[in-house]
Amino acid sequence: MTQTMKLAAGASFPAITVPRLGGGEIAPAAMEGWRLLVVYRGKHCPLCKPYLGTLDKLTEEFAAAGVAVLAVSADPEDKAAADHAEFGWRFPLGFGLTIAQMQALGLYVSNPRSPQETDRPFAEPGLFLINPAGQVQLIDISNAPFARPDLAGIARGAKRIQEMNYPIRGTLV
Repeated sequence: MTQTMKLAAGASFPAITVPRLGGGEIAPAAMEGWRLLVVYRGKHCPLCKPYLGTLDKLTEEFAAAGVAVLAVSADPEDKAAADHAEFGWRFPLGFGLTIAQMQALGLYVSNPRSPQETDRPFAEPGLFLINPAGQVQLIDISNAPFARPDLAGIARGAKRIQEMNYPIRGTLV
């Protein structure tokens, strides 16, 4: 059996940086405060659009909980820009996630099924709630597009974690 390395709960979030659509960069480890990073498969994924649409609808709820929302994919700029133009998501959108960055995050990486799907390897879905200390508070990764956490539950959970000073769970080896 082949095993992959996964990012541990409570670990410092890796210092990855990707270009941000519209200019600048997305560097979650360098940010302050609470932040939620959603890794999506890319423009080719029909399940990502409604998921990111839900994320967009919940941006105010996350903001009320003091959580900045970000999304990234391996897509090149033109594909990320096309999705943004079509769907109008309000959160910062990063592109160009590399395989090495995907691996640093412990994500599953897939090859396209055909050239019509996409033209490069891409990350399967991942979600990371990062606390103000830069540690991964919550992790959810999937090896396929069909299993993703409920974003409204994540928003409620982020608020509750802060209210209760809830510890990072899953840290015993």
